[in-house]
Amino acid sequence: MQTEYDGLPLKRTWKIWWELIRPHTLTAAFVPVLLGTVIALLEDGVNWLLFAAMMIASILIQAATNLFNEYYDFKRGLDTEESVGIGGGIVRHGMTPKLIMNLALGMYAIALIIGIYICAASSWWLAAVGLVCMLVGYLYTGGPLPISYTPFGELFSGLFMGFLIILIAYFIQTGDVSSTAILIAIPSGILVGLINLSNNLRDHDGDKAHGRKTMPVVMGRKNALTFMAIMFAFSYLWLVGLVLTGSVTAWILLAFLSIPKALAAIKGFVGKTQPITMVPAMKATAQTNTFFGLLMAIGLFISYLI
Repeated sequence: MQTEYDGLPLKRTWKIWWELIRPHTLTAAFVPVLLGTVIALLEDGVNWLLFAAMMIASILIQAATNLFNEYYDFKRGLDTEESVGIGGGIVRHGMTPKLIMNLALGMYAIALIIGIYICAASSWWLAAVGLVCMLVGYLYTGGPLPISYTPFGELFSGLFMGFLIILIAYFIQTGDVSSTAILIAIPSGILVGLINLSNNLRDHDGDKAHGRKTMPVVMGRKNALTFMAIMFAFSYLWLVGLVLTGSVTAWILLAFLSIPKALAAIKGFVGKTQPITMVPAMKATAQTNTFFGLLMAIGLFISYLI
């Protein structure tokens, strides 16, 4: 069925729907759940049904957050047909804002139902934590003062979509939160926050023109890139510290194989000012998070096997 919105044809193809949820960001939901579950495997058994439920709910919340971002950026005039890095459902493919919002709310509804199952199988205390995570996902671009308009977007995304997701995934398997899980979750949370920072580096000029006070706007593009490099280095050195203190085995250092991606991310931003030229660096940042987390999980699983 074809309809139109503001003169633009509505093309409902799988590719448009796929781009709409910004799949490159979904690893920020996938990797923390996997990592938290593997940490739990080291100390206890794993309920794979709970793992699958947590994975689906986290991906739905991340996808819905992206749709909220699509909706509110259009409403506030930030997205145009020429905008880089957006799903473009409204400005390019003629989908109505109402459809985008309904899709987001539908994903939240499904995640909520799954969350009820997770709470019933583990602890109802998780209900409060889960609802806060969902609220933050909405408030990132929604509400009277969106988090994305402040310098704290990286902090909130890293804390709620990286750090806390690992601990929740661990908790539903073990019924507790260990110091080891917390320590391992720290660098993962940082790298999820850096995905957000890479987006804001790309959007620096447009955000500044529209009055957004993101971290790169407040710090300046050069200082924000320096901060990114420091945070990458800190994440890798943190793993060395965990090994030296005996918190984990040296197998976790497999994550160092992701360093070339981190270097590519930094180099990809150096000297760039046009959004389109920074897309490869953004992808490298997301890939660093993916490979770093997956390699950590593999390293931890190897230590479990031996």
